[in-house]
Amino acid sequence: MKDFFNHGDLISVLTTQPIDRCLDYKAPEGGCFLGAFLEVPFGPRKILGVVWGPGKGDYDISKIRLALRVLDAAPMRAELKSFLQKAGDYTLTSMTTMLRLATRAPSLGDPPSMRRVYRRGTKPVVQMTKARAKVFDVISDYGDSPFTLKELSDLAGVSSSVVIGLKKIGALLEEQTPRDHPFATLDPSLPGKPLTQAQSTACDTILELLRKDRFSTTLLRGITGSGKTEVYLEAVAECIRQGQQALVLLPEIALTAEFLKRVQVRFGTLPAEWHSGVTMTVRRRIWKMAGQGGVQLIVGARSALFLPFRSLGLIVVDEEHDQSYKQEEGVLYHARDMAVLRASVAGAKVVLASATPSLESWSNAQSGKYHKVELRERFGEATLPELRAIDMREQELPSTRWISEPLRTQITKRIATSEQSLLFLNRRGYAPITLCRACGDQLGCSDCDARLVEHRFQKRLICHQCGASHPIPQTCPSCGAEDRLAAIGPGVERLAEEATALFPDARVVTLSSDMFGSTRALKQEIEHIAQGDADIIVGTQLVAKGHNFPHLTLVGVIDTDIGLQGSDLRAAERTFQLVRQVAGRAGRAEKPGLALLQTHQPEHSVIRAILSGDEVGFWNAEADAREVAAVPPFGRLAGIIISASDAEVAFDLGTYLARQKVALQSIGAQVYGPAPAPIARVRGRFRVRLLIKAAKTAPLQKAISEWLRQVKLPNDIRLSVDIDPQTFL
Repeated sequence: MKDFFNHGDLISVLTTQPIDRCLDYKAPEGGCFLGAFLEVPFGPRKILGVVWGPGKGDYDISKIRLALRVLDAAPMRAELKSFLQKAGDYTLTSMTTMLRLATRAPSLGDPPSMRRVYRRGTKPVVQMTKARAKVFDVISDYGDSPFTLKELSDLAGVSSSVVIGLKKIGALLEEQTPRDHPFATLDPSLPGKPLTQAQSTACDTILELLRKDRFSTTLLRGITGSGKTEVYLEAVAECIRQGQQALVLLPEIALTAEFLKRVQVRFGTLPAEWHSGVTMTVRRRIWKMAGQGGVQLIVGARSALFLPFRSLGLIVVDEEHDQSYKQEEGVLYHARDMAVLRASVAGAKVVLASATPSLESWSNAQSGKYHKVELRERFGEATLPELRAIDMREQELPSTRWISEPLRTQITKRIATSEQSLLFLNRRGYAPITLCRACGDQLGCSDCDARLVEHRFQKRLICHQCGASHPIPQTCPSCGAEDRLAAIGPGVERLAEEATALFPDARVVTLSSDMFGSTRALKQEIEHIAQGDADIIVGTQLVAKGHNFPHLTLVGVIDTDIGLQGSDLRAAERTFQLVRQVAGRAGRAEKPGLALLQTHQPEHSVIRAILSGDEVGFWNAEADAREVAAVPPFGRLAGIIISASDAEVAFDLGTYLARQKVALQSIGAQVYGPAPAPIARVRGRFRVRLLIKAAKTAPLQKAISEWLRQVKLPNDIRLSVDIDPQTFL
């Protein structure tokens, strides 16, 4: 295929428009390279496109329009194009949708130039108005990043005159900067932290693989506090020494603050950040510099996998087991799997790091498909916490209390010695159910088949499915009874209320993703906790993800059994991972830690495995059970989700597909359903699910494509395919 097209040559252009095919254009004045990003006409509009190849010419030549211009961006490399095609084939996603994933940055068509940006100034504001306070809140939330005038005023919800007024009094500085410029150079020759013998051995193994000129995947398994981060940062250093780019994926934005400090200490400067907490201006700069080689290390969320790297050499997926790596809306993909795919296409290396790996990664390491490196001891003088179970069947607690007496006693001891305690409950809000004691009605969302969750701190009832929010009513919406609404069950807010009542002199802090107005505020709270500015931390799974609280010596898991309910095939695995991770927050410094698991099922096999610490035994037993059932990672699953405003219409389509399954039967696949989704109505649309089960080697995507080709969807029906589903809601 030719690499350059002269002015007027027919070119095939993939656009971001939802038409699922390439369009023919004529090459613009000056010609264009294969992979060039273009601005092309589309009706009366101008849209973004990529030169995908030569044009087909199967259209009236006289009506084919001229591409307008080549954008100031590095052409898409063959490696990224191949990755998008393979990822699209795997997830059964159209290429136009995949291209949208790969161009998620604003104003890519803007020419290179200088721009005016605004930063915090040095002069104080004498007269602080609400509008001015909003501007400074935004600046603080984004870590004092530069903003364009429109960006800052839009984010703050104020007029541009407010920003200009602050500039005039010196409270904001206006600067002229290049629109996009390279990031500061990282220095891999700076000394890292001294490594233990185990860390050095792990480093040597990974660095040896990095120096080989071929793709590889390594599972870096290390117990909590063993120093996995220092090991893979040495891998990043080697990658940079080789003149290549590195990508580190983190499962939670809140983890980035501490991690960025460690990177800065190791390499002398900060890396680029790519996630929803950075401004659009920064996103555009990163996108451009990734393609031009002007950034060496990007730390980001899962969508960073689709950046146009010039020379990608290493991908690290930290906490690779984490459920948040699965994208559940739009393109349904798992970042761990896509990282391995991207690296295989680029000839790069992958490091999957976790204390409690996913069964998929564990199985691949056991079979030899992945290399395996293990760290079995904590760094320095720290030791693993002692784990004990509290049998809640033996505790005589009032119905409105959840902290047992043994746990209360241990918290009291920690407060006396200025140590921290963590109370873990994986349930947001104040209470999961609001019940009318007069009529028995449970307050639910009007648009979803989900209960409204009380968030008392916000004085709202919130639907965790669609985000709908309502004031807490004084009377029952069903029967009108006054003062009969009761909160049933605990959430972290209610647990914090109980902790405050039991320990009135303690500093109680609640960590939950929905309790902070900005990412910046959440990061600051975590930093304050790490510095010792709390006695009792009450948190959801957010606290289990990689935070280092050196003063924390006690973890109390309030309801260890909460994740063991239901029919999710990963319930045991997730409970094991989550509880082991959160227990590992205790005793990460010199003082020993203790983790107390409150449970009504102390004899359950998962609880016993957690307490015994027999991780290998647990994974082997879980793998054996999955293999017998021929489910992932020893079989394949795909979910089909049909949604419509009319439940009967959705069921009719599901029933038709279940009957017309010749294409699936030809590969030996089984079809289950249709059945209502566990949460059958979301945002006013009814949802029906089918589940396809096939052998591990079956050509599942090809069969599903052929199977779905027989139906033409009416406008009101939406159908999505979830290859390798992680949840079944």
